[in-house]
Amino acid sequence: MTIRTILVDDEKLAIQGLTLRLEKFPDVEIIDTCSNGREAIRKIKTEKPDLVFLDIQMPGFDGFSVVKGVMELEPPLIVFVTAYQEHAVRAFEANAVNYLMKPVDEDKLADTMERVRTRLAEKGAAGEAEKLKNVLAEVAPDAMDAVSDEPDHAARYEKLINIKDRGQIFRVDVDSIERIEAAGDYMCIYTADNSLILRETMKDLERRLDPRVFQRVHRSWIVNLNQVRQVKPHTNGECFLVLDSGADVKVSRSYRDVVARFVH
Repeated sequence: MTIRTILVDDEKLAIQGLTLRLEKFPDVEIIDTCSNGREAIRKIKTEKPDLVFLDIQMPGFDGFSVVKGVMELEPPLIVFVTAYQEHAVRAFEANAVNYLMKPVDEDKLADTMERVRTRLAEKGAAGEAEKLKNVLAEVAPDAMDAVSDEPDHAARYEKLINIKDRGQIFRVDVDSIERIEAAGDYMCIYTADNSLILRETMKDLERRLDPRVFQRVHRSWIVNLNQVRQVKPHTNGECFLVLDSGADVKVSRSYRDVVARFVH
């Protein structure tokens, strides 16, 4: 498979250097180069590349503006190239494959190309939720290893949960649960349009939920992996999962350390 690639940088020497380094990868075809953000947007829309190496600091339209400018398309994979470490968080939030510091290190470039090949192979075969399941499988291998491959595995877990709250009994479809927060011997159950209180411990509730879908990511939080759309680092070094509703769920320190490896 040929990886059709565009290089974007306002420095000619930077483009020349990256071109030379990419010559070591026979599957990379550089189809064009751009010297500014506006030109990059036009080229991406017309050429529809698989991959773009995108400088962040450019006059006028910077790299992040380019990403915003092509989001109405099915955007290509993006690798940000920057001389400034502080751009890493925003690069991650923009769902970049990786970011590379200038001058580009050959080993890190090789690692980036491996990520690109993986993402291209997965593209269209699995949604973002499935990719995040794979991330969390590495984060919590014990929990994921415990999942059985037997055909009736899912049948052992609850499909509906009865919750007595405010004098009423609510029958909650488990798939509609977005996140669960522990509060002592009570669980706060959040769906898209409601929040309910269940008197039960986190440990007991976990036994009732399919671990392929519901993953504990913090001492106080369980999330529905099918409703996770983004992993987002915070400015203070913490990480959060962003859910379909827009809610943020904090990931504990051990999970943060693993997720952070996907940035570097």
